[in-house]
Amino acid sequence: MRVILKAICLLFLGLTFVFTSHHVFAIKKKLSTEKPENTKKEKLADNINIIRYPGSTAIALKAKQAIVTDYFTGKILLEKHAHEKMPPSSMTKMMTSYVIEEKLKKGEVSLDTTFLVSEKAWRIGGSKSFMPLGEQVKLEDILRGIIIQSGNDACVVAAEGLYGSEEEFVDVMNSTAQEMGMKNTHFVNSNGWYTENHYSTAYDLALLGSWLIKTHPEFYPIYREKNFTFGKDQKGKSITQGNRNPLLYKDLGCDGIKTGYTDEGGYGIVASFIDKDRRYIIVINGLSSMQERSDEAAKVVYWIKQNFVNKKFYSKGDVVDEVPVWLGVKNKVQLEVAEDIFGLVLRSEQKNNVDIKKNIPPSLSAPLRAGDVAGQIIITIDKERQETPIIVKESIEKVGFFRQIILYITSLF
Repeated sequence: MRVILKAICLLFLGLTFVFTSHHVFAIKKKLSTEKPENTKKEKLADNINIIRYPGSTAIALKAKQAIVTDYFTGKILLEKHAHEKMPPSSMTKMMTSYVIEEKLKKGEVSLDTTFLVSEKAWRIGGSKSFMPLGEQVKLEDILRGIIIQSGNDACVVAAEGLYGSEEEFVDVMNSTAQEMGMKNTHFVNSNGWYTENHYSTAYDLALLGSWLIKTHPEFYPIYREKNFTFGKDQKGKSITQGNRNPLLYKDLGCDGIKTGYTDEGGYGIVASFIDKDRRYIIVINGLSSMQERSDEAAKVVYWIKQNFVNKKFYSKGDVVDEVPVWLGVKNKVQLEVAEDIFGLVLRSEQKNNVDIKKNIPPSLSAPLRAGDVAGQIIITIDKERQETPIIVKESIEKVGFFRQIILYITSLF
């Protein structure tokens, strides 16, 4: 009897083990089949609210806010929540450096001008340039500290030195932002430290980046410098800090502009890069790590290179026509293009969506001077129109009085 009971128990335990193993295997199988579905949903989520240039390839972005613009035309090539208010973090410092550069450009200060490092500047937290308390520092070092080292202390030193207080400096930042058309931006401090009511948008930061490059080309090379040495550590050793822009260390054509990070805003960057003489402005924000920011920024650069090409239609000096000259010592004059003509087109559609027209008069009257505007070349790409002057290639003098009479009489017959 005992043997029979023992056999029944063993049989029961065996069936339980088989059932349990089968159940666990089924759960694992279900989870394994669900994982790709979740990944697919995550990728779809990354694509939500992305607006791309018509005809460009799809791209998934982890960034919460993003925009890509063509520097020359301002055309938006890619955007994701581009007008959504967000903490601009240290990307704020682009406006700080812009205000400083305006003062330098106007000659109100020089790079050798020195400012005192106050206790407020010295004590500030976050990224620092290690400005020495109570000492005078040259504006050139302060500017490099802001742009390259992202020094919060350097921002306060500049603000107090230029306008007496950071509050007064911030007022100038805000008024300048409005002049630029940054309609959804408001600054509360000079360095981007997270504060309530301190915000901007990806669109506004792209606009600021373009303004900075266009209006201050003499200072822009600083933004691509990879390191800057300033300040001393506790042992008296010089401190060298690297530029936080990850694209500067990749062979992608990037030459600026500024990174940023706060707990509230995440990791972001405003970047500018050139691809075959065409400049683009990129803004991404809301990434979870420095590595994710670096990967995402490089991904956007490759997307631009994959989709767009800077097509050259004419070179400066190309002869586009020859027209008769009335009352000239020469009967005809050649007309040429006043400057190089480029256009941003989709790499896959270089011959499509491009319309070229020449607006040239049937004849011209002497006297003519080389460089006189005689007409226009009108290039329309995807309904976007750009005009370039057509000019007279050489000077042609007017014939003498008696020759004019002969020509008039000849024309009558």
